[in-house]
Amino acid sequence: MSLTTPISSLFLESRSTKAHIGLTPEKEKERNKTPRDTHLVVATVARSERRTHEFAENLRFSANLYSSSIVLTTMKDRRRREVVSWNRFFWCTVFVVFACVLVAGFTFSTFRLFGVLLSAWQNPAMEVLSGEYPASPLIEIRETVIFPDQVLIFLKYPPSVPLFTKELLDCVYFSANSSHPQLKLPPDQVDGDGDDPINQIVRCPPFNQQGGSTITVSLAWKSNGYLPAGPSYRWDSLVYEALVDRDNTTVVFVKGLNLRPDRLSEPSRFECVYGLDFSNPRLVLRSEVISVAQEIVRCRTPLIVLRSSPSENKLDRSYDSIKVSVRLKAVRGRSIILNSVAQPLPLPESDADYDRNKHEMCVCTMIRNQARFLREWVMYHARIGVKRWFIYDNNSDDDIERVVDSLDESGFNITRHLWPWIKTQEAGFAHCALRSRDSCQWVGFIDVDEFVHLQLQSDSNNQTLTSLHDLLTKQPHEVAELRLWCHSFGPSGLKKAPEGGVTVGYTCRILTPERHKSIVRPEALNPTLVNVVHHFHLRDGFQFVNVDRGVMVVNHYKYQVWEVFKEKFHRRVATYVADWQEEENVGSKDRAPGLGTRAVEPPDWSNRFCEVTDTGLRDWVLRQMADPQTHLLPWQQQQNEEREDRLLLIEEDKIKGKRRRKRRRGIDVN
Repeated sequence: MSLTTPISSLFLESRSTKAHIGLTPEKEKERNKTPRDTHLVVATVARSERRTHEFAENLRFSANLYSSSIVLTTMKDRRRREVVSWNRFFWCTVFVVFACVLVAGFTFSTFRLFGVLLSAWQNPAMEVLSGEYPASPLIEIRETVIFPDQVLIFLKYPPSVPLFTKELLDCVYFSANSSHPQLKLPPDQVDGDGDDPINQIVRCPPFNQQGGSTITVSLAWKSNGYLPAGPSYRWDSLVYEALVDRDNTTVVFVKGLNLRPDRLSEPSRFECVYGLDFSNPRLVLRSEVISVAQEIVRCRTPLIVLRSSPSENKLDRSYDSIKVSVRLKAVRGRSIILNSVAQPLPLPESDADYDRNKHEMCVCTMIRNQARFLREWVMYHARIGVKRWFIYDNNSDDDIERVVDSLDESGFNITRHLWPWIKTQEAGFAHCALRSRDSCQWVGFIDVDEFVHLQLQSDSNNQTLTSLHDLLTKQPHEVAELRLWCHSFGPSGLKKAPEGGVTVGYTCRILTPERHKSIVRPEALNPTLVNVVHHFHLRDGFQFVNVDRGVMVVNHYKYQVWEVFKEKFHRRVATYVADWQEEENVGSKDRAPGLGTRAVEPPDWSNRFCEVTDTGLRDWVLRQMADPQTHLLPWQQQQNEEREDRLLLIEEDKIKGKRRRKRRRGIDVN
C-alpha cells in the first residue's frame, strides 16, 4: 500500500457521493426505498478510523524505512538528492502539511460525522469504485491461497462489522482479462477464528480450467456485486504464519524451504524481511535469522515492527499491512523472497495469571472431520486430569465448531484455532507449544483417536497412580519429556462404529507396541522447536524418560471400522509422510499393511490387527464413568440432550411459522 492510498480513497469516496446530489425527487424517493444494511453507518465510521490508523502507520513505517535507506546509500546518491527543485520542495511541503493535518487535526469524532454523512449519500452496502467490479467499501479480500482441492480466500473486516455467513456469498471465477464471471459456486465453508475475530476464511471449490489459462477466484456478495480479487499464492511456497515470541524474536512458519526433517540448517543462508510490499527492495527491512529447522525460522524482530504490533488492543488493525517473509540467498545465482500471508502477531494472552496457577496438564491436537469423536476424547481425558485443550482445525467441514462450543459451555476449557495449512502437523504442534507455554506446565501432543491409559498399577515406589497428577508431580526438574508407548487397536470384529465410543468398543489390538507419543514441559523446549513424530528437541540440561508400559500407555484406535478408517486416505497431516494415494514409501509404518494406495475395503477388514484381547480401558471407563441408572456414558448423555434441544427448537419454529401464516390470513392466533 502506498502512502497516498488512504487519502486518494477518501477523495474517491467524496467524488462518488457527489454523484447523488441533484437527483430528481422521483429518483431520490426510489433510491430511499432501497433497504439498507443495519451496520452500514457503524462500519463506515470504523472504516474512517481504520484508514486514519493505516495512514499513520504506513507513514511512520515508510519514514523509518526511508531514514534507514539514507544510512545505506552512497555519497553519489546523496549529492544527487541535494539538487532539488524549488517546485518539488514546495509540493512535498504541501503534501507533508496536509498529511499531518489529516492524521493529527481530524479527531475521531470528525471522522464519525464524515462517515455518517457518507453513509447517507452512498448506495446501500456496495458501491462501484472502478470498471465493472462493484466493491464493498467495508470488507476486502486480503489474500487468496490455492490448494490442490480448495481455494482459501482471506477476508479482512473493519472492527464492529458483522461477519458474512455462507448463505450470503458465492465463489466467482473469472478468466484472464475478463470482468464477467465464468462460473459461480457456493462456498464449501465459511470459517471465523476466535483468535482473530475480524478476519474470516472462505473455502471455495477448486476450478479445473481446460487449456491451462489463468483463473482468478473472488467472491460475490449475493445481493450487491463482487469483491475485487486479492493477490493469489500457491500453498507449497508460502510464509503462512508468524508469532512474535516473548523474547521479541519472530517465529516464522514457511512452506517451500524443503529442508530435511529433524535437523538444523545454516541460518546464514536465509534472511527475514518485513514490509508492506516485498516486490520493492527499498520498502523492506531485513533481519538476521537466528535458527532454521524444517518449516520454522526464528529471526530478530526490528524495533519498528515491535512498536507496530499491539499487545492488547486487538481492534487496532493499523499493523495489518506489515508482513514478514523469508529471503533465500543465492538460489541459482539470485535471491528469492517467498510470498507471504503472515503478519507478525503477538502471542495470545495466557489464561493463567501466575506461574503457580498454570494448568498442570494440557493437550494439543490437530483434527479434520473428527467432531463425532471429540466429546469422548475430551471428557475421558478430563476425568484423568487434563485441564486445557487446544484444537487445531485442519479444514474440517463437519460439526466441529458446534461441538467445541458445546464442550466449552459445559465447562471444559477448550478452544478451536483455524489451521488451514495442509501437511504441517509438526509446524502446528510447534505453534501450539508457543501458545500453551504460558498457560500449561505439561502439554501432551496426541491425536483424537489416541487415549492416555493409566494402567492403575504401582509405580517404582509402589504408589498407585489414579490420575496424571500422580505421575507428573513425581518427575524431577530435569525431566522435560515423558515418552509413552502406543498400543494399536483393530476393528475388533465390528462392522459399524460403536455407539458407546472407541474406548468401550474396540478391545482387540496388535501385540507389539509401536512408536512413542510425548508429554513435554513447553518451557524446556529447544528454541528451534524442532519436532518429528510428536517428539521435540529439548534445551540443554533437560532429558526425556520412557514411561514403563505397566504404568501408562497410549491406546491408539488406529484401525477402526472401515467407514472411519478410509478417511485416512484423504491426506496425511504430517509434513514428511507421503499421502496414501501416492506410490511412495509404500512400506512405511504410517500405512496400513497390505492396503496399497486405494481405499478399497478388504473382505476380512473387521478381523484384522487382532492379536491380543485388551479390555483394561473399557472396563475402567464403564466402571468409573457410566451412569448407574441409564448406563450411558457422559458423551452419550450430552449428545442425547443436544439432540432433544434441537428437536425442541425445530418444533418451536414450526409453531411460530403456523402463527405467522394465520396472522397473514387474519385469523386470531389466541
